[in-house]
Amino acid sequence: MRQSAEWMTPSDDRILELLREYGNLTPRAVEDFGGPSMGHAQDRLPLLTKYGLATRLSRGLYAISDDGLAYLDEELDASTLKSVDDE
Repeated sequence: MRQSAEWMTPSDDRILELLREYGNLTPRAVEDFGGPSMGHAQDRLPLLTKYGLATRLSRGLYAISDDGLAYLDEELDASTLKSVDDE
């Protein structure tokens, strides 16, 4: 079972799954592929990036990170991640 962090929501898993399946996505593409609404994805993707589960490639374009893949594969406990702002 995946070990999420307190700051995560169930939709974060879906966003990461879509990034893994389809590659680099915008918030609009997340919605188009059956994920949460564009507005919600637009709010969540920067937070996923802040904790290292996703990577911002350019304005509005995101990819899954190695940590994001490890989390989805149940190899990483997301509660152990630190915000890049805390470093």
